[in-house]
Amino acid sequence: MRLLDPQPLTQLQDEFRLSMRRLLIDLCRELHADHADLARELGLPTGFFAGLHSSLKPETYSNWKVVGWIETLNDLVYLLDVLRQLKSERDRPEFAEQLLHECQEKFFEHGYLDDLFPKGRPQASGLETRLFALCRRLAQELTQESIWFGPASLIKWCGQRKMGSWDVSGWLVDNFERSEAAGTFSVDLDGAWCSAPHDVQRALRQSSGRVAFRIEPTGITAKTGKIVSSIWLRWGEMGRWQWACRSPLVAIQTDNGPITVGPTLVYGKDRQPRTVKATDQQQVERIGHAWQTIRLAWSEGHDLLALLTSRIVPLQAKGVVSFSYRHRPGLSFINCFDRGNLDLIDDLIHENSHHHLNLLLRKYVMYRGDHNRQIFYSPWRRSLRPLRGILHATFTFTMGALLFQRLSSWGSGRGGAARWKKAGLVQRDLQRARFRCLEEIASVRYSLQDLQYADHHLGWLTGSGRRLVGQLTETIEQVERESERFKREVERSTLGQALRKHVKELQQARQTHGPGRLGNV
Repeated sequence: MRLLDPQPLTQLQDEFRLSMRRLLIDLCRELHADHADLARELGLPTGFFAGLHSSLKPETYSNWKVVGWIETLNDLVYLLDVLRQLKSERDRPEFAEQLLHECQEKFFEHGYLDDLFPKGRPQASGLETRLFALCRRLAQELTQESIWFGPASLIKWCGQRKMGSWDVSGWLVDNFERSEAAGTFSVDLDGAWCSAPHDVQRALRQSSGRVAFRIEPTGITAKTGKIVSSIWLRWGEMGRWQWACRSPLVAIQTDNGPITVGPTLVYGKDRQPRTVKATDQQQVERIGHAWQTIRLAWSEGHDLLALLTSRIVPLQAKGVVSFSYRHRPGLSFINCFDRGNLDLIDDLIHENSHHHLNLLLRKYVMYRGDHNRQIFYSPWRRSLRPLRGILHATFTFTMGALLFQRLSSWGSGRGGAARWKKAGLVQRDLQRARFRCLEEIASVRYSLQDLQYADHHLGWLTGSGRRLVGQLTETIEQVERESERFKREVERSTLGQALRKHVKELQQARQTHGPGRLGNV
């Protein structure tokens, strides 16, 4: 487990792919053995799902789209287990309370809690109805998405079962998690997509996006209102798309494949996603330029970036920070509109670092139960966070400090000014990079103390977690030594006051939220 060495991560990716393939096989077996009746009621094509493990290429089992689909299937099987238990449960209030707690631990990234407990309380009344409705929604999403993993395989599967036709209910609305615009869907794992004809788009708006897909021996059609439109026509082994098929937007080519850019996710003033729109070519070029800057300034960081990030979704969202999902490895949502070029570089590395740690966490158990207790102060959010949040923040901002230190060195000395300008950065950005490096050093050191306390006094870290914290400590110490070259210059600049204020706030936070007050946890 070496932070800047991509070779062990490549091995971890291979192990991860094998584990995801095994998970898919196990889930399909469990559906067939334990939930065959519910699967039929929900319209799940479990036989087709089971066959996907052989039709999907081995390397796709680390793709954000395939992993997200399998993780959703895993969630569904878990919820079907819960539903079956609930049907025979006598003490439903107690069951609801336990389920609420378990969902807070398991589904902290999903909106399932809102579906099951809309009032935020363990409400037992109507729980079975809400639970079944959630299962039905997930089943429809899984079935619809599986169609486009391989239309030819699906038609062959239907033919083997002598199904003259098969109707699948679905939607073609804006999908914010996958960043797919209304009236479109992805057709492969590299970012290509199909768009409905104008008459279908108009009908979809009138039907609130509802559509019925019909799978027949000759192909696949979509029925919306009175409009019936052919999407895919069987033709030899491959078939032909009848809807307009678009190639993916590529920001840059790497040895690991193209880095694609998805449609732009647009947020409203309430900081909630509102729609999905086509991405402007200028943003694609900005992302490519930022990527190249990382390659030139920090080769080790670039190697990790090229290994772990595969698709970027621009965010047009004032005040919304970039983010990613644990169950969508390699997919980064990056605010490209509300932040400058230095921020774009920072955000690419930051979200990649989340992918990095998530991959490590799939292999190594680093803490013994999160307890979902928000007791550690986060210097970045200025609020209390659970252990997992502090671990993620410490990891990602250590990488951020390292990035800013390398950028500062790259933009300094002989030829530095020319390199900096060519990267689309200004002198103010160099000052900010140095300031951000020192700011992150102080913040990371604060949280490392809490992680060490969680280990030595609370016993919450495992051996793997302890080794990771040790590596983070060594890395930040190295960054701190390198930053001595410009520390005095920052302290004397206009940013010096902000740095001193930040350090003082951390000292005050330590007095308020320090290890002493955790003694009885």
